[in-house]
Amino acid sequence: MDKKIQEALARGGLINITTVGAQSGKPRRIEIVFHNIGGRIYISGMPSRQRRSWIANLSSNPTLTFHLVRPVRADLPARARIIEDPGERRQVLTQVAKNWKRNDVDTMVEYSPLIEVTLENQAA
Repeated sequence: MDKKIQEALARGGLINITTVGAQSGKPRRIEIVFHNIGGRIYISGMPSRQRRSWIANLSSNPTLTFHLVRPVRADLPARARIIEDPGERRQVLTQVAKNWKRNDVDTMVEYSPLIEVTLENQAA
């Protein structure tokens, strides 16, 4: 993998992801933030009682395209694993909350979407 891409992945930040619509089968692209925690890539969102369409899409089809948008541009094929285990969610979301300077980890564990992303060329 290109060194600039590796550096961007190590930092975390704003990206786009493209999923496949669960009902439509059409590509759906959104802007979102990713985190690199312990060398693993996670995507979360703000707490909400409503299920996000991107999570529904990934439940139906876990493939996605992980689009780095700055400072380097790259479209990386990937797979998502939706994290539902409360203990794992708490472990990851505690760090996400710290990154976002939030103090509502319990709410995040209960209501925030959370996935782990495996880039295609990193799968073993």
